Amino acid sequence: MTEEEWIGHRPAVFGAAYRLLGSVGDAEDVVQDVWLRAAATDLSEVEDLRAWLVTVSARRCYDILRSARVRRETYAGPWLPEPLLTGPDASAPVLVDESVSTAMLLVMERLTPPERVAFVLHDVFDVPFAQIANVLGVTPAASRQLASRARRRVAATKERPRASRREHERVLAAFRSAYEAGDIKGLVELLHPDAVYVTDGGGKVFAARKIITGGERIAMVLARVARHRGLVPLAPYEVGGELALVVCRDERITLVDTFDIAPDGRILAIRRVVNPDKLAHLTPAR
Repeated sequence: MTEEEWIGHRPAVFGAAYRLLGSVGDAEDVVQDVWLRAAATDLSEVEDLRAWLVTVSARRCYDILRSARVRRETYAGPWLPEPLLTGPDASAPVLVDESVSTAMLLVMERLTPPERVAFVLHDVFDVPFAQIANVLGVTPAASRQLASRARRRVAATKERPRASRREHERVLAAFRSAYEAGDIKGLVELLHPDAVYVTDGGGKVFAARKIITGGERIAMVLARVARHRGLVPLAPYEVGGELALVVCRDERITLVDTFDIAPDGRILAIRRVVNPDKLAHLTPAR
C-alpha cells in the first residue's frame, strides 16, 4: 500500500473506529494499529483495499467494545461520546453523515457490540456480510441478522421528527441570546416541558451526576451553571455533522453542547460535555 493510498483511505478507517467507539482518542489509536498492520502485510491481492482496512479497524474496535462495558459501569455520571468537529475547521477528517451525530452515537451505544459492528460495517461502509462474519466469528446469516436487528432499533429513533437545519440554527441563536442574558423565561420558552439535560464531566470537573428533566428545572440549572462558570459567550461550531454550541477559554474548548430539537422549535435534549479528557483534542477556530 502506497502512502497516497493510505492518505485516501485513512478517513474511512478513522470514521469506522469513531462510529464504533465514540472516542476520538481510541479511534486514533485504532488508526495507528491499522496502519502498522497494513504496512506489514502484502496487500497486492486485496481487491477492495478500503473494505479491508475498514474491516481491520472494526476487528480491533470489537475487542475494545467488549471490554468497554465494564469501564462504562464505573464511569462517574452520564457518559457521552467525545465531540468531533466536522465543519471546515475540523482537525480530524471523517466521512460525515448522521451516524456521527451525538444522538446516533448514543443509540448505537445501546446496541450490543456485535450489532454495532454489523450495522456500521454493512449499513455505513457497505462491507459484505461474509467479511463481517469473519470479524464477529459468526456465520454470514448471523451477521445479517445482527445488522437487521440493529437497523430496526436505529430506525425507531430516526422516525422521531427533528427540526430542519434552518430551524435548528434559529433555535440555537435564540438559546445563545437567552443563555448569555441570563433570561430564564426565554430559556423556558425554548425548552420542551419534558426536555432532558445530560452533562458529562467524568468526575473531573463540576457537572451534574444525574440526568435533569423538565424545561423549567433545566432553565434554572443552566442559569446557575452560567453564573458558577462565569459568563463566557457560546460560539456556534459544527459537531458530528450538526450545529452545536461551544465555550472557548484561553484558546481551549472547555464545553460542547449538542441539541435535539423538535420540528416546532422546542429543545428536547441538551447534551453537555465538559470532561477535559474528551475535549483535549479539539482546536478552536481562529
